[in-house]
Amino acid sequence: MKRILPIIVAGLLMAGCGNSEKEQAKKLLQEAYEKFGHGQIVEARACIDSLRKTFPNIVEARKGALILHQEIELKAAQDELSKTDSLLQIANQELESLQTKVESDKASLKATPEELTLLTRTRIWRDSIRTQFETLGAKIHYIRQKQKEAKSEK
Repeated sequence: MKRILPIIVAGLLMAGCGNSEKEQAKKLLQEAYEKFGHGQIVEARACIDSLRKTFPNIVEARKGALILHQEIELKAAQDELSKTDSLLQIANQELESLQTKVESDKASLKATPEELTLLTRTRIWRDSIRTQFETLGAKIHYIRQKQKEAKSEK
């Protein structure tokens, strides 16, 4: 009896801690959802990181955190894509304007090396923005595909 009692007490303590950890993990996940709902993306990410580090064995909470993490990344990528799209439009307008001027100067043999260098640099700038735009589009597509797969598995 003396040997069984410590085992029972240890078992009860473990069971009690497990429920407490589940509740804490659930609260942290809820906090992350609330922060995301209020547009606090950085804070929501921090809550998810805390949940992953503090409660690595609470599978249900981690699954919920993964779903929220995908939503956060999707929202962040969409916001960044919107900004990049605006910047890409500006870059295209500047490039077209500069290209028209340089072609006119070339035709009249007045193009300077500085103009040609500026045209090249503007083209490189526009291309880098376009690459970023395409990368963000691919990221959004990938996240949506993963969300679709997760929904079809349920």
